[in-house]
Amino acid sequence: MRAVFGLVLIVGIALAGGAVMMARNYIEAYQAELARERSARAQIVPTVEVFVATRPLRYGERLTAEDVRAVRWPEEAVPEGAFTDASTLFSDDPEDSRFILRAMETDEAIMAMKVTKPGEDAGLTSQLDRGMRAFAIRVDVASGVSGFLRPGDRVDVYWTGSMGAAVEGARGEVTRLIETSIQLVAVDQIAGGDVTGATIARTVTVAARPEQVAALAQAQNTGRLSLALVGAEDDTIAAAVEVDQRKLLGLGEIQIAPQEIEEKVCTIRTRRGAEVVDIPIPCTN
Repeated sequence: MRAVFGLVLIVGIALAGGAVMMARNYIEAYQAELARERSARAQIVPTVEVFVATRPLRYGERLTAEDVRAVRWPEEAVPEGAFTDASTLFSDDPEDSRFILRAMETDEAIMAMKVTKPGEDAGLTSQLDRGMRAFAIRVDVASGVSGFLRPGDRVDVYWTGSMGAAVEGARGEVTRLIETSIQLVAVDQIAGGDVTGATIARTVTVAARPEQVAALAQAQNTGRLSLALVGAEDDTIAAAVEVDQRKLLGLGEIQIAPQEIEEKVCTIRTRRGAEVVDIPIPCTN
């Protein structure tokens, strides 16, 4: 009897120990999983909904609700000008549609700078800042940088022509830098920046202030204009540039021989009988 009691006691202690071990393992596993969940939760980045393109969008196309979709975007990395509200992107009035100003690819964020305002046309007027005017310049394959100009590029404008007899000290034909870093808004009839390949244009349209327009019009009517493409990250300010034939050949300026100044002589004329005599006197002025 005592043997049976002892056996039962041993089995009970063993079961109790096993239960304690199982509970301990469960608690440790639970605590590890809880810590892992808390760590994962700490790494979750706050997001907001941002509208992106569902297909490639090109210049001049009308933006519709089927062209965009909302995706979760990290709140701290939302691009400036991105749309997070459908009511802001689309208007209830079908006439107040937006149009594409810059080409966008699939899943690219829709930003205010890449679309027009509601109801605004995608023509040149929407690309001109306040106080700017559009002016067309005639170009050819040489003056138009071999067709590598694109809307949005910046160019320097050089004028080549003769000063004419009306300008004192004129030296024949002269090439002069007249405008720097002028922005192109269109090449021929193309105003979108998504142009592929070289295009030999006949005209380019620039955005300029009214006084710049007057200078360009005068220069185009009195000589030849040439364009020089400015680098995308070039922020240098070009100095005044003027080259004539003598400077081009390194001949220097023409030295004009000094003129001899004749000494002024003052006289007074008198008559002595039948003879007229000139008598020198000091000049008073």
